Amino acid sequence: MSKIKSLDDLRKIKAIVEEKMKLRENSANSEIHVQVKVAMATCGIASGAKTVMEFMIEELEKRNITALVIQTGCMGYCFAEPTIEVTMPGKDPIVFGYVDTSKADQIIEKYIKRGELVDGIIPKNYESI
Repeated sequence: MSKIKSLDDLRKIKAIVEEKMKLRENSANSEIHVQVKVAMATCGIASGAKTVMEFMIEELEKRNITALVIQTGCMGYCFAEPTIEVTMPGKDPIVFGYVDTSKADQIIEKYIKRGELVDGIIPKNYESI
C-alpha cells in the first residue's frame, strides 16, 4: 500500500474501500438485485465480451440501477458470443446472444428498466450458471 501524503489520497482509498464494501453487501443479497452474468471464456473475450461487461458496469451505474455484473466462464453458446445472462429479482434467468454495446443498451432500457423482452434471447436449456 502506498503512503498517504494528502487528504485526496485518503479520500481515494476511502472510495475504493466503500466500493468493495458495496459489492460485498450486494452479493450477499443477490436475489433482490438484478444480476448480469457475462460469459468471459476465450470465445466470449475474442468476440467482445470485455467491452460489453465494461459497458454494462458503467451504464447500470450511470442509470442508478443496482445490479451485480458478474464475470463467468463458458455458457456453452460459442456460436452466439458475446452472451449474457440477466436475472431479474423473482424471475427466471434469460440468456441473450450476440450482445454488443447497442444490444446491451437495449437490454438495460427495455428489459431491465421496463420488463419488455428484447430480440436475441437464446432458449433456456439449463437452470442457471
